[in-house]
Amino acid sequence: MRRIPLRLSRPAVGALGRRTGAAFALASLALPLTVALSSPAQAADRSGCYGLRGPYQKQAERFLGLRVDGRQSPSDCRAIRAFQNSHGITPNYGYAGPVTWNVMQLVAKQRAAGGHPNSAHKCPTNKGRIACVDLTRQLSWIQDGGRLVYGPVPIRTGREGGATRTGLKHIYWRHLHHVSTIYHSAMPYSQFFDGGEAFHAIGGSVWSAPGSHGCVNMRPNDAKKYWSLLHYGTAVYVYGHKAGT
Repeated sequence: MRRIPLRLSRPAVGALGRRTGAAFALASLALPLTVALSSPAQAADRSGCYGLRGPYQKQAERFLGLRVDGRQSPSDCRAIRAFQNSHGITPNYGYAGPVTWNVMQLVAKQRAAGGHPNSAHKCPTNKGRIACVDLTRQLSWIQDGGRLVYGPVPIRTGREGGATRTGLKHIYWRHLHHVSTIYHSAMPYSQFFDGGEAFHAIGGSVWSAPGSHGCVNMRPNDAKKYWSLLHYGTAVYVYGHKAGT
């Protein structure tokens, strides 16, 4: 069978939206207009990078341990894109924009907690076993008095208009294979502690915006561990403030 070579001509700017589809529409929300209107010669390389310098290029380089020069090299782009992929950030073009930088700042706070998440003594140590939820750092851990039992682990709490409520609570209901009756989404390892708010696993990234509807979202392995360590009546203490809520 004879093969006919495919020839692509540069599309007119006015027709660009019709030729790129939904993926382009999504990307244009987070990338500069110069990217959205780029020519085929400026398309991503095989690593998925566009070679664009974002407003937080230097900060991203410093966070990732790269050479801090504010220039977007191919290796910089690949490293930023790898971070975006591992933390559920989209679009993932290696562009150091505000979303990527905000997640990097959050991850830096989480790393700084190390093995002493309650060093500021904000979570009670006189309640026996307790699950602590720090909204500011988006961290949770389990402790017995002053002894760390598990964690800290990254979490995702409520979004604007649905912030996770603060205060001292107790687990009152557990359902291993729960499905939300409101949002019809799976909530494995659910442990409810305040109305409809619960610890539970999610399939996506716990760092992705904008957040839950009030629940404490966890990675599957962490939610499974919480299921084994917490029980009916276990205390839960929620404190702090999540940015943007």
